[in-house]
Amino acid sequence: MAARRRSVIIAPLIVLLCSMLGGLYGPTISGASAASSQDDINTSLKSFTKVLSVVEDNFAEKVTPDKTIYKGAIPGMVRTLDPHTNFFDPKDYQLLREDQKGHYYGVGMTVAPRNGKTIVMAPFEGSPAYKAGIRPGDAILEVNDKKTDGLSTTEVADLLKGPRGTQVQVVVGREGVEKPITFNITRDEIPRKSVEDAFWLKPGIAYLDIQSFNENTSREMEDNLKRLGEDNIHGLVLDLRENPGGLLNEGVAVADHFLQKGQIIVSHRGRASAEKPYIARHGNGGRNYPVVVLVNRYSASAAEIVAGALQDHDRAWILGDQTFGKGLVQTVYPLSDNTGLALTTAHFYTPSGRLIQRDYSNQSFYSYYYGKHEDSKNLQDVKPTDSGRTVYGGGGITPDEKFLPAKANKFQTEVLRKYAFFNFTAKFFGGHDAKLPSKEWVPDQTVMEDFHAFLMKEGAQFTEAEWSENIDWTRQQLRREMFITAFNVEEARKVAVQNDPMVIRALDSIPKAKALLETSKKLMVQRTQPKLDR
Repeated sequence: MAARRRSVIIAPLIVLLCSMLGGLYGPTISGASAASSQDDINTSLKSFTKVLSVVEDNFAEKVTPDKTIYKGAIPGMVRTLDPHTNFFDPKDYQLLREDQKGHYYGVGMTVAPRNGKTIVMAPFEGSPAYKAGIRPGDAILEVNDKKTDGLSTTEVADLLKGPRGTQVQVVVGREGVEKPITFNITRDEIPRKSVEDAFWLKPGIAYLDIQSFNENTSREMEDNLKRLGEDNIHGLVLDLRENPGGLLNEGVAVADHFLQKGQIIVSHRGRASAEKPYIARHGNGGRNYPVVVLVNRYSASAAEIVAGALQDHDRAWILGDQTFGKGLVQTVYPLSDNTGLALTTAHFYTPSGRLIQRDYSNQSFYSYYYGKHEDSKNLQDVKPTDSGRTVYGGGGITPDEKFLPAKANKFQTEVLRKYAFFNFTAKFFGGHDAKLPSKEWVPDQTVMEDFHAFLMKEGAQFTEAEWSENIDWTRQQLRREMFITAFNVEEARKVAVQNDPMVIRALDSIPKAKALLETSKKLMVQRTQPKLDR
């Protein structure tokens, strides 16, 4: 599934690592609270100041506060707390706020490093870069007369960003075109959508993909459902795979839309804060269509709040893999010099009362994030859903139905490792118009033979038997990649989703979600009926 996101909906490089690994941010606080023991703080500060003074006076090379404080002392301190408490230097704090606000100012395209160059992966539909004619595969050679040789992709991305209305000159090299191409582009506001455009998988069955939770997520979701005509929805596939979380209030607002008014969505409590429940204030307005929620091991924090709330209230059928298991809430404290601190201040609990935080003791933070996640349900934290089904706390949300996509085989791994679909597409369109006859187009025999020859020329190792066994997969992947250039990322995403084995399984699971709703409704009615004397 990670490959699906990387190849179809390429995440912007400026997204913060901590956000990708499962941030859950409560309301921002205007200032840090006072210490409980000023004497202890003063003693510690004296010790720290003495060490810092010795380092600055005697270290073999000159050191700066940026290195000793922002990169050393403060990060070292917060790493002793938990995996999700983070300090942000000025640049990272600015990126965090951009990510939460859901927009930035620039030209609107994703870039990535390839063979020592910064390559355009895809311009966003409707963005200044898209309108100017920049294509996937273009190599960025210069930005405002500054050559990009020796610059990192992040540095190139920073050059492309700037105030709205300002111009930036971008020089690119393109496959099939002898001379570099110069584009003069006017920067604009670039929305960073957290909800991809919803569409119909089949009549009556909608697909909605929430990628993160920023300040606009619930509004974007409502707009998508309104555009489809929610009264026409008879089943929904809600995709939360690889959703790292984000803002607590937005996760609450999304869950609110599917639950009944007055139902608990989540609650949290910490050492310095009383328990606070979040209640569905608006509710689903009587719309009780079945919902299948897709999750995997990269679904975290706010995504787990939504999945947990819908599972505990028997509102949705959860399909996929065990989620990440992040049950901690961070409060963001703005600090001096445009820095910030995301400090864990509470644990959150699903409506049934379970804590889903995965154990992070006795292991490195690297293992916590990237190691193999075993199903680690807490057998001491057993709770019932509204209808009496058993759910567990511990390491994330356990799906109602387990589904793991098949791993890439040897041929598929070889082709993906060489970026063959991307590179072939850049060569295929070359110096010609990037057009295809229609959105029903699929690669014909001639295109497939050309791609086969391309793989051979690139030195890909495979047998003719492997080529034949993977012909359908290859055609689908090639069609998706070519749609990015000929149409846009959104059309390519639809191609990928419609052929996604997990989405296909979700369609088959809609009846299970419907049966779950009906069973839960019957049990709730029985519980509310007065008992007759016997």
